[in-house]
Amino acid sequence: MSEDTLEVLLAERAIYRNLVAVARAMDGRDWPGLRKLFTHDVTADLGTGDLAGADAIVALLRSFLDACGTTQHLLGNVLIEVEGDSARSRAYVSDMHLGSGDTEGQTFSTLGDYHDQWQRVDGRWLLQHRSKLNRGHIGSYAVLGPGPDHWQG
Repeated sequence: MSEDTLEVLLAERAIYRNLVAVARAMDGRDWPGLRKLFTHDVTADLGTGDLAGADAIVALLRSFLDACGTTQHLLGNVLIEVEGDSARSRAYVSDMHLGSGDTEGQTFSTLGDYHDQWQRVDGRWLLQHRSKLNRGHIGSYAVLGPGPDHWQG
């Protein structure tokens, strides 16, 4: 195995681990931990419009998840392409949201596809951009928090 092949395999493994760490941080409501997985200039489009910066991304996620019950974001069919200090990944996501309080017993679930861009910064692979393509959903939007002011579920 060549040194280049080993370097790519190690990069793919680190990116995969951080892809999972992002999902687990959302489910654990670990907002400081999530921020540590972002580049300083992170951007995203999670289905509600363009976002720039960790503050905007975390605020959007919190607007949906903080009032929600337990969540689980499952990832699969992950593809990673490494090119030097940059990389792209695609992963299917199936997320389940359980209601709490007035919405206990209700659920909301989506099927989607994360298209991510990664950057190696000081030896760590960090999320630079995420686009979530929502393929479908089932259940009640009421399970989620109110979302941002402009969101129209």
